[in-house]
Amino acid sequence: MIVTVTLNAALDITHRVERLRPHAAHRVRDVGARAGGKGVNVSRVLHGLGLPTLVTGLAGGPTGEAVRRELRRAGVPEHLTPIGGETRRTVAVVDEHTGDTTTLLEPGPVVRPEEWRRFQADFDACADRATVVVLSGSLPPGLPEDAYATLVRAARARGVPAILDTSGPALLAALAAGPALVKPNADELAEATDEPDPQRAAEALRAAGAEAVAASLGPEGLLAVTPAGTWRALPPERLRGNPTGAGDAAVAALARGLAAGVPWPRRLADAVALSAAAVAAPLAGSFDPAVHQRLRGSVDVQLLS
Repeated sequence: MIVTVTLNAALDITHRVERLRPHAAHRVRDVGARAGGKGVNVSRVLHGLGLPTLVTGLAGGPTGEAVRRELRRAGVPEHLTPIGGETRRTVAVVDEHTGDTTTLLEPGPVVRPEEWRRFQADFDACADRATVVVLSGSLPPGLPEDAYATLVRAARARGVPAILDTSGPALLAALAAGPALVKPNADELAEATDEPDPQRAAEALRAAGAEAVAASLGPEGLLAVTPAGTWRALPPERLRGNPTGAGDAAVAALARGLAAGVPWPRRLADAVALSAAAVAAPLAGSFDPAVHQRLRGSVDVQLLS
């Protein structure tokens, strides 16, 4: 089972408009509301692939209860630790004319020390049943910068590899704990290392403690620096759609590959294809199965070193 951690869960609200114009009123063509946060999106994709997964994290207030209800309706198992603060909301506005998405992110709730300790106990129990742990997203206020480092160490103590998808101080603080894989995007990679070249930046994160680094480069695919070599995986075509959640779909594929011991080239091809299939789907955490199957065999994976 792949256990995902979303410490800053959200209720994701997506509006679709014909064309987004500044300083104007818009008629919304379609609206969706669903449980979100990066780890939740990863579990949704894994569930859609037919793999056992469990959502863990923090949730509180009426919005947190809405997150739990929606996960139950979707059939995605969850063990979210209750907190006193209100779970945040996010709003994404999709411009159907350009395919661009504008996202508004509310701040997360303040987490008290006793709530953090309670979550760690819940996480330990869930990690005992995990094959891979995925730690995703930002840290809500109140949590220490080394929160993910603590969870990586807890997973490693049980022999469970941890994939980390976060940024800034939380990423840097967790590297020394030895995550099996970190997955920054291009901006997060440059920010963490002050290195504009993605390959050298990924090598710097490996030198700091990560076993492997898979950097998401948007339409340019993935760059992976691993103990087995360095690869670049390029999508065969560019798809228009909603890119929100594309990186989470890539993490789901990488987690599936890690759990199954799939060689890196196949793992990266699957991640690029599933990421593109997520762009073709209307909501984060979803993917187009036909696009995924069509692209899996045509991703160009190049060995760089």
